[in-house]
Amino acid sequence: MDFWTEIPSLGRNDLRDLKKGIDASFRSFSRAYGPEIEAFFDPLYFFLVRLEKLLIAAPWPIILIVVGALAYLGSRSWKLALGSVLSFIIIGYFGMWKDMMATISLISVATVICIAIGIPIGILMSRYDRMQAAITPILDLMQTIPIFVYLLPVVMLLGIGRVPGLIAVIVYALPPIIRLTNLGIRLVDKEILEAADAFGSDYRQKLFSVQIPLALPNIFAGVNQTIMMALAMVVIASMIGVKGLGMPVLQSIQNQYLTLGLMNGLAIVALAIIFDRVSQRYGKRLQAHRYGKENE
Repeated sequence: MDFWTEIPSLGRNDLRDLKKGIDASFRSFSRAYGPEIEAFFDPLYFFLVRLEKLLIAAPWPIILIVVGALAYLGSRSWKLALGSVLSFIIIGYFGMWKDMMATISLISVATVICIAIGIPIGILMSRYDRMQAAITPILDLMQTIPIFVYLLPVVMLLGIGRVPGLIAVIVYALPPIIRLTNLGIRLVDKEILEAADAFGSDYRQKLFSVQIPLALPNIFAGVNQTIMMALAMVVIASMIGVKGLGMPVLQSIQNQYLTLGLMNGLAIVALAIIFDRVSQRYGKRLQAHRYGKENE
């Protein structure tokens, strides 16, 4: 006997009524407060659009110089800087420059917001065990729930476009920076903290002069993972109208354009490799003081 077929019809009706009630309540909420929520995110929308237009309008030689300079400053490697510039040239040569600029603007804004939100939350988690116990299940849920599930309420509230896509990217990419900031601060040697206490340091002084500097390698590892996860969301975000390299990949899937999807997919991979190598090299350089020399 199948247990599920024996559930009383009254119970099934109650469950159906509950689902209908939740759906109706959410629709009423989105209709009542949807315009106010959209207005709240308008500054973020305008900033994202302005940044994208600025990157697209900027002359390509300037973009290449900036990319090479940032890659070298982060990695101290001429090879990596030259490889980054050549990758951008190849991507532009194959007609993907505008999509790449749109993707970079989205990833940049998402990463900055994740850092601004994630590091303070990670600091709070490292200070209060109850805060860690409360937030950790939320982070687990954010990392395990299917992407399309939390896209639904965002799209229902804000429609399709850049801002819903940006919010989805932030939700997906936020947990690593929170977890690794918390971990990095908790891993600071207690003897060092005791020495800081002996010199009369208060909590703020210990945090900004001792704990955060020593936790920077872990924090930058979190930034690295956040960037990687944000890039992984590029194609998914294109499904709700976000422009960038993910849009041609989605079109290639719908229309079976193998070359189009492969080229744009490789462009995303190239960006991921550049961001990953530069951030990893920078994180290793932050550990140089522990070893007495730079890790090249």
